[in-house]
Amino acid sequence: MSAVLENPGREAGLIFAVMEDGWKHMNAKIEKAAGGNSAIDAVMSTLAVLLLIAGVFAYYWFADWSGVARFGVLMAGIALCVAVGAFTRAGRSMREYLVESQFELRKVVWPTRDETIRTTLVIIVVVIILSLLLGAIDVVLKWIVLDHLLKIGR
Repeated sequence: MSAVLENPGREAGLIFAVMEDGWKHMNAKIEKAAGGNSAIDAVMSTLAVLLLIAGVFAYYWFADWSGVARFGVLMAGIALCVAVGAFTRAGRSMREYLVESQFELRKVVWPTRDETIRTTLVIIVVVIILSLLLGAIDVVLKWIVLDHLLKIGR
């Protein structure tokens, strides 16, 4: 049995359900049914890999061509691989992920130039102080070990 309860997380787009074994977190977004790849996806994925291999093979096979032409063949193989792979299930999910990531990046509040400069200066000062501190600890330990402890047995 499960009952949906109101909670503070609801305004964030989340709901919680109480199950017999405790709270279960559920995303309000309906997840797609997890299914296997279709045969056409397998064929297209294989074709994409073969195009990539063909591009790399052509790059090394045509060693007597100019560097620009060989690089162009390599890039064409990679471009065709990406183009074919984009229409597979994995390619579609990758595009969806990139679109959602771009949407999330629009929400980011980037620091101003002054904040960035101040933060960078604080980090530089902290690094200098810590390096001096670690250097001093190293000198003291060297002095203790080499000058005193190793001379005890002599």
